[in-house]
Amino acid sequence: MIKQQLDAACNLDPQLSAILDLIGYPEPRLRPPGFATLVQIINAQQLSTKAAGAIWQRLENSCRGEPTPEKILDGAPHMLLECGLSARKTEYITGLSGMLVSGELDLTSLDLMSDEEMVSALVKVKGIGRWSAEIYGMFALGRKDLFPAKDLALQVAVQKYAGMSDRPDEKKTRAIAQRWSPYRSAVAVLMWKYYGTATLD
Repeated sequence: MIKQQLDAACNLDPQLSAILDLIGYPEPRLRPPGFATLVQIINAQQLSTKAAGAIWQRLENSCRGEPTPEKILDGAPHMLLECGLSARKTEYITGLSGMLVSGELDLTSLDLMSDEEMVSALVKVKGIGRWSAEIYGMFALGRKDLFPAKDLALQVAVQKYAGMSDRPDEKKTRAIAQRWSPYRSAVAVLMWKYYGTATLD
């Protein structure tokens, strides 16, 4: 699926073809929708992949399987803190759990929403900003036209792509990404790979 979307994006912007020729197609990044994936996204904020993975493994062990809102509320806050989560992230994940248990937030309803409605619903949760909401939309809900423009790696990759002397801010990055609509999610995955493999002067 991502290959077809990137091929279509290259028809909109032939400059992307040069990046594809350089680094090849990226692997799709798919996650199951639901609470556990949102917790993983919160956990991963401002952490290395290795550190986030270690905390997640401890959390799964403490929950004796996949974390659920009920398990989190039963063990919070001590269980989360003992797993290595910060006090702030413990607050975020506990709050999310409470919203789901109370019915204040219904993750299944996100499928029926537009991209902006979905983002607006998720950012009402303390600890979930636009970046986290867009990441969830891309990887858990399969939304095809999102671009997390606040992401530093994407900004650096777009800077290299556009030959800019300075790294674009979120607003400028989002404006540049508009040219790839309706395939911005696939291009974002390509740009992450570009950031990781290209020589970024």
